[in-house]
Parts: sequence; C-alpha cells; structure tokens
Amino acid sequence: MQTSRDASAEDEAPALQPTGRATVPALEALLYRPLPVLDHGFVRVIDYMGDDAAVVQGARVSYGRGTKTVSQDRALIAYLMRHRHTSPFELCEIKLHVKLPIFIARQWIRHRTANVNEISARYSVLDREFYIPAPDHLAAQSADNRQGRGAVLEGAEAADVLDMLQADCRRAYRHYERLMNRTEDGAVIEEGRQGLARELARMNLTLNTYTQWYWKVDLHNLMHFLALRADPHAQYEIRAYAEVLIDVLHRWVPMTAAAFEEYRRGAYALSATALAVVRRLLAGEAVTAETSGLSKREWRELMTALERPGE
Repeated sequence: MQTSRDASAEDEAPALQPTGRATVPALEALLYRPLPVLDHGFVRVIDYMGDDAAVVQGARVSYGRGTKTVSQDRALIAYLMRHRHTSPFELCEIKLHVKLPIFIARQWIRHRTANVNEISARYSVLDREFYIPAPDHLAAQSADNRQGRGAVLEGAEAADVLDMLQADCRRAYRHYERLMNRTEDGAVIEEGRQGLARELARMNLTLNTYTQWYWKVDLHNLMHFLALRADPHAQYEIRAYAEVLIDVLHRWVPMTAAAFEEYRRGAYALSATALAVVRRLLAGEAVTAETSGLSKREWRELMTALERPGE
C-alpha cells in the first residue's frame, strides 16, 4: 500500500479503457481524488461496481435493465429500504483508500463485514503525521456519558493539552526513528548500530499516528456503517469520515441514498412499548415516564424524537 508521500490521484489511476459495465458520472469524477478529512486524513474512491439500477435489477431478478420507469425504480428502492430487504443492496460494492488515525481505525475495524488491507509497519516506516484536534474539538469528559465529550476546554488548559499532545507525538516519533536507527526517509542515524526491528519499534508510536488502508464494502454494509458513524452520538473524528462518505453515497447511488436518508438516517425505530405510548398519546391520554412502561433513557429518547423533551 502507498504512503501519503506518493498517494496522489495520478499515480494509481489506470489508463482509460472502454467498458460495457454500468458507470456513474458523478462518482467517476471523484475517482482517485483525495477528499480531505481531519488535518492529514483523506478518503479516495478507487473502484466501484453497480449503481441504483443494479439494486433494482437484483430485486426484480427476472426483469432486464430499463424495463421499469425511474419513478417505479425509486419506489422499489424505497420499499426495499423501508422493509429492510438487504440482499439487493449487497450486489453493489465500493473500494476506498482511507488515511486515518490509528485510534479511529480501531473503531472502524469493528465493522467486520468488509475487506481490509492496511499498511504494515512491519514492512514500512510510518509517516511523521499525527492527528491533533482543532481547539474547538478539545473537550472534557462528559459528566453523564462515559463515551462522550463535555464542555470545550479553553485558555491555558487547552493550550497545555495541545502542547502535551504535540510534544508526546514528536518525542515518540523521534524515539521510533532512533529505535530503528533509521530516519523517515531510510537514512542511517548512527553508523555501526543495527537498530530494532520495525515490527517492534512501531509499538512506541502514539495512537494518533496516521495509518492507511484499502476498504472494500458492499452497499448494504456501507449504509450500516454510515447509520452508526454519521449519527450525532458517534465520536467526532469518525463522524468526519462518515460525512464525507455520505456525499460519496449520494453521488454513487442517489435513489438509494435518498431512501437511506428517509428510512434510516432520518428515521426513528420504535419498540413495541414505545409504539403503544405513541398510540396512547394520540388518543389524548396523559402518559408520563412512570406510566409509560419505558426505561428512563428510552422515555427521554422517545420524547426527544417527538420534540417533547420536557415531558
């Protein structure tokens, strides 16, 4: 896999060849272009297979391409999304080149229904690039959410945190090079000294060091990733990548993306008990958290979804 020093649009784009397969002009325009994320990261679309028509064709099976109208195709895709028929969406795939901090890669890899090949620090020296949060993303631990952030740090405290992050990154990378007795460009630091193996030296690097991988995923599992990682509750850093991929999704499969926004990203799933609460509210009953049958957390979430947060 390439490193960021030579990961440009030109050096991987193949010569254009005639093709009989379905292509999407809006996505073709993005191929091999790095789409910036965070301070040093990017997403690049390397290849793809299928489009909205492939989803429709997979669902209908016995019908040829173009035998239905666009409105009927849109309605069918909406039906598939609404009723969670997943297999037609699995027939489309996309391959991405992603550069991301290691600690975000460890979250990302939890989505196991994809094919991944990551740059290996056993064979390559990782670049001297680290993710340093912008000041408005330096936040304290949330008081009521063990996974979330609270108030943004300010003034001397924020400056102290940034100084520590930057100093630790520089020191760790400097020691990384010294352990291997090699600079980032491969030059020997001290003649006659053997140095530590790359596979061991890498353990000293900080988790905000950038890594890279190729990630190939089908459309269904991409949307599952986006439903979780583009959610407002997701960590900001992985959400930044998800927002870029949302745009890629709209360019690639616009009808599917519209159905995803309507029935997944912009929707709210009700439990049987929550649905009963909604019916009771519509009937004019004065339902409270205590009489709802819901947990306190589920009650708060339902009231927020119904824009009745004070109840």
